Amino acid sequence: MNNSLLFFVCSIGVFNGFIASIYFLFFSKQKRVQNFFFGLLLLFLCIRIGKSVYTIFTPREERNLWILQIGLSACFLIGASVFFYVKSSIENRKTISKSWKIHGTLLLLVILSTGIIIPYPYYKELWANYVVQCIYVVWGIYLALSIYLLKDIIKKYFQKDIRCTTSEIWLLILVLANVLIFTAYMIGYFFLYYVGTITFSVVFYALLIFLISKKNRDTIFQNIPEKYQAKKIEKSEEDELISALKDAMKAHQFHKNTNIKLNDIAKVLHISSHKLSQLLNDNLGKNFALFINEYRVAEAKQLLQENNQFTLESIGFEAGFSSKSTFYATFKKLVGKTPAAFKKELQ
Repeated sequence: MNNSLLFFVCSIGVFNGFIASIYFLFFSKQKRVQNFFFGLLLLFLCIRIGKSVYTIFTPREERNLWILQIGLSACFLIGASVFFYVKSSIENRKTISKSWKIHGTLLLLVILSTGIIIPYPYYKELWANYVVQCIYVVWGIYLALSIYLLKDIIKKYFQKDIRCTTSEIWLLILVLANVLIFTAYMIGYFFLYYVGTITFSVVFYALLIFLISKKNRDTIFQNIPEKYQAKKIEKSEEDELISALKDAMKAHQFHKNTNIKLNDIAKVLHISSHKLSQLLNDNLGKNFALFINEYRVAEAKQLLQENNQFTLESIGFEAGFSSKSTFYATFKKLVGKTPAAFKKELQ
């Protein structure tokens, strides 16, 4: 591969990641604990990846060994940043607790004192044989702890009748991205060193594409609205409400009403509209519009199977869609094909 192209691929993620880290640390309008830890995560990753880029494209005899020490020291704090970002997001933290500050300070003191007592430029073999391995072990331990924190979200992701929220999927993807980077560096440690830098660039833009593709992406980096900050719905109550909601949808056929409102269904269930909205968003992982449209599409599919003499437009109206264009667009989005194509396959 041409060196210029390789340099571009390796360094573009570092450059943009560093800009993003500065934004979240100092210029983000939402001064949230989560955004602070996300900014730290990006910063430490960029310093570590930047060290790799420097190592790859600088001749051995010209390398500044202090730069290499800074990069390795930042690596020591990557896993902890992931862990605290995930924990603060799940717990919806408003402030950094005293215990967290002590925890972070101890980690910082450990790596700083190590760099002062046994600096890399004078103890290269000691760093290569012991310190670097310890750094990667600490990184891996915090990643494992982060995955453990996500155990409930992981279970929720694989349940067919419940969808994860955009914020929950973001946490899963973010941790997975860090696992990929960690794995790439393990591979690079023994084989191709620049695998880690390339992986970071690919992962960074994969996360960016994910954000761009989500209409409600702003919720990931903003405070949760007050109506959702109440105590989470308990599992036992959640099961009862979901069962009652399914029964009400079957009995009243709300989806066939083109003007149906969230409050109309909440009244039937004898709960507040806020609680129903919380149930849909937090527990089922979908907003009200998607919830209703799924029922409408299911109705349309059944009509297409049973009543081939009906026109597609009439089927759309019968299923509860307000217009033909809305019916076609929603059906294709949820089914992956147009109503006409679906009907053709049936025939």
